Amino acid sequence: MAKPVVLIAEELSPATVSELGPDFEIRICDGANRTELLSALAAGVDAILIRSATKMDAEAIGSAKGLRVIARAGVGLDNVDVAAATQAGVMVVNAPTSNVVSAAELAIGLLLASARHISAANAALRNGKWARSKYTGSELYEKTLGVVGLGRIGQLVAHRMQAFGMQVIAYDPYLSPQRAAQLGVRLVELNELLGESDFITIHLPKTKETAGLIGIDALTKVKQTVHIINAARGGVVDEVALYEALKSGRISGVGIDVYSTEPCTDSPLFGLDNVVATPHLGASTEEAQERAGIAVAISVRKALAGELVPDAVNVRGGTIDKDVRPALPLVETLGQIISGLAGGAPSSVVVEVRGEIANFDCEILATSALKGLLLGVVGDGVSYVNAPMLAKERGLVASVVKNVESEDHRNAITLTAALGDGSQISVSGTLVGLKRVQKIVAIDDLALDLIPSESLLFLRYADKPGVIGVVGRILGEAAINIGGMQVARDRAGGEALMVLTIDSAVGPELAATISTETKARVVRFVNLI
Repeated sequence: MAKPVVLIAEELSPATVSELGPDFEIRICDGANRTELLSALAAGVDAILIRSATKMDAEAIGSAKGLRVIARAGVGLDNVDVAAATQAGVMVVNAPTSNVVSAAELAIGLLLASARHISAANAALRNGKWARSKYTGSELYEKTLGVVGLGRIGQLVAHRMQAFGMQVIAYDPYLSPQRAAQLGVRLVELNELLGESDFITIHLPKTKETAGLIGIDALTKVKQTVHIINAARGGVVDEVALYEALKSGRISGVGIDVYSTEPCTDSPLFGLDNVVATPHLGASTEEAQERAGIAVAISVRKALAGELVPDAVNVRGGTIDKDVRPALPLVETLGQIISGLAGGAPSSVVVEVRGEIANFDCEILATSALKGLLLGVVGDGVSYVNAPMLAKERGLVASVVKNVESEDHRNAITLTAALGDGSQISVSGTLVGLKRVQKIVAIDDLALDLIPSESLLFLRYADKPGVIGVVGRILGEAAINIGGMQVARDRAGGEALMVLTIDSAVGPELAATISTETKARVVRFVNLI
């Protein structure tokens, strides 16, 4: 029997090939050479191992004969068309934890270099200048470190900087206070973190919600002595606003490894003495590269053997009953809506399944709920395999309860999330027609009949005349088109809920304007991934 073919398209550590073992035929090509890549794929391969230079887009995937696995030896998947791979039935795997230590250590290195002016002092000395007084720095001891995003890397940074004697605070609306307390970190709101921190380090994925999070407005709230570090994702920090804040003396220093557009060689930031800049080196250590190669080699072996793959990005695990499968995307949608409405981290979620579907094994819906709750936090890298792990890190648990009785619908599913402040949010949905179209039928006790769209705007307010007109005017002035609108209330003059399907995003400033002018107690924009 012929051995499965594994194509290695970029230079990987020798340990990667060793980990694959003798059961595969190994072929080599230059993935950056498009003609060579397409030719190698067309010759027939079972798996391809890549790093960042090989572009596995729809064309490459379409040309690949027999391809079953794309393995990215690293974290990012910008060079892989995951949707096209999924459509073609190709599993995509990466190594999501391979670089966490390296990325954390680089962020700390940038922080230290910024605090002590290491880069500028080194450059001055090499140019013959002994400028000790010019480069007087700041100690970290007893200073406050603000960590924006307390995921795996943020937690590593927090732990290591506590050893320097720093007080650590963090902003992460999706981490439970209990988990933060276990880490010795105090959770705060973003504005409080901005105002209290002597050093701020960013550890967030780039999403529609986090893009430009640290921008002009945020930089007016920080201490003048603050140092800001971004070794996470380019675009989370507004680089233009950062440059202006440095030039005007509004902030003291910056350490930056990632940029809105990469490769980046001509940023105005590079001309400032109080900037320490590196060319996206977060994962660039021998250890991280070796870990990544070994991790994806293990995943390839498992995938080609038909086993469960822990680092699969686009594959749902386990055997799922055909009557349960249509409910998976519905539950994801319900989870995303709850996550958006909560504005913080649920500590638990209960999936209540009612109707005929309750006769089947529905435990997978707990994972589906976790995936939906985490999508807005982690981004589209969260999968049915890694969702439980990511949820555990955040102290989030899910359970399923079933009842074969359903009064209003053949099948209905309700997600009820418990929040850290003791309150609850519930969202109910169903599937209708032969095409199993998703419908949201209730939020809390307020009935709806809503087909969700990609962009949703929710308002909770005291029922009164004129609110609809105010919201329509504000969105119209912002050139945001309304696709549909529903309003529900518990009684005249009581609690009201407005849900709008819209064609583009509503940012924080516009949401604040709507809240102010309507007196709504909750205004939330939810982007369904």
